[in-house]
Amino acid sequence: MPRGTARGYDLRMQRWILHVDMDAFFAAVERLDDPSLVGRPVIVGGLGPRGVVSTASYEARAFGVRSAQPMAQARRLCPQGVFLAPRHERYEVVSRQVRAVLARFSQLVEPVSVDEAFVDLTDADPPPERLAMAIHKAVPRETGLSCSVGLAGNRLLAKLASEAAKPGGLRVIHPEEVGGFLDPLAVERLWGVGPKTAQRLSDRGVRTIGDLRAVDPSLLHAWFGAAQGATLWRHARGLDDSPVVPVREAKSISQEATFPEDIEDRAILADELRRMATGLARRLSEEGLLARAVRLKVRWADFATQTRQVKLPEPTDDPSLIGDEALSLWERRVAEGGQGVRLLGVGLDGLIEASFRPLSLFCSEDECAAP
Repeated sequence: MPRGTARGYDLRMQRWILHVDMDAFFAAVERLDDPSLVGRPVIVGGLGPRGVVSTASYEARAFGVRSAQPMAQARRLCPQGVFLAPRHERYEVVSRQVRAVLARFSQLVEPVSVDEAFVDLTDADPPPERLAMAIHKAVPRETGLSCSVGLAGNRLLAKLASEAAKPGGLRVIHPEEVGGFLDPLAVERLWGVGPKTAQRLSDRGVRTIGDLRAVDPSLLHAWFGAAQGATLWRHARGLDDSPVVPVREAKSISQEATFPEDIEDRAILADELRRMATGLARRLSEEGLLARAVRLKVRWADFATQTRQVKLPEPTDDPSLIGDEALSLWERRVAEGGQGVRLLGVGLDGLIEASFRPLSLFCSEDECAAP
């Protein structure tokens, strides 16, 4: 057996990557703001008949409620639940507080969503395990919210470790523990193994990661092609070289609304476009960004979907201009659809840092002259 390996797993792991996952984040923030919700099943998501669950508290999960589940099904499973519409702006505020805590422990922090982040602790001092324990205590102490923390030799293992620690725990996977940790897990737990891939593996008797590790790589290549086969082979052995990227360039942001009933009233739709434009402009301002293009998405009653985009004369975070362009796209390119609207969305593309403000195009003479 090659030096540094055991049972097919590579033990030469020099990196230490931490994964922080906030527990039932949206529901937890709602409880933070309204303590009367503590101990009650809280379900956050779209409240209309077409809505889906964004987050369910652990009390709600005990009734079978899960994320991405139709809200109508969640109501049937847990009629005593507290059902709330999401407050994304509030969640982003709390998310920034969490990231600020993490930034004190490492410069290499990569947020991957509003409620989770990777932290590279490879060169940290004091040792990574001590820092992991400190982070696990600091986040709830300073935010009032529970988190689950995983520490391992790469991003893949750290993510699986934090999942194993839920809710509210800390799990460290040492190099010699990789095989024992991975072997009994279902193959679906690996990145890149979706329902179709899992079914194809199951049809061949491969149901656990241990089963997958035992498959000859030539068979994986034959079943899934060279690229996917090689990825499955590596992940089954706990191998992942992907780096923690502290700054991920934001190329676009968007906001959508799915209506409980199809909307035909153009005035209502225009108001909704303005509301979205204002919210997106606020996000740009808060994050110090400007947009170079506006995108409109419309899904009609028959589920046909149209997307249109216009390039702005200069980058902006001005809500009036963004709203004007979204309305213009609607009036010039989309409104002739002649049906009720099921979904409406506005997106901003080509985001850049707001190192300047192109006032000359977007303000009155008096406003531009103001100090």
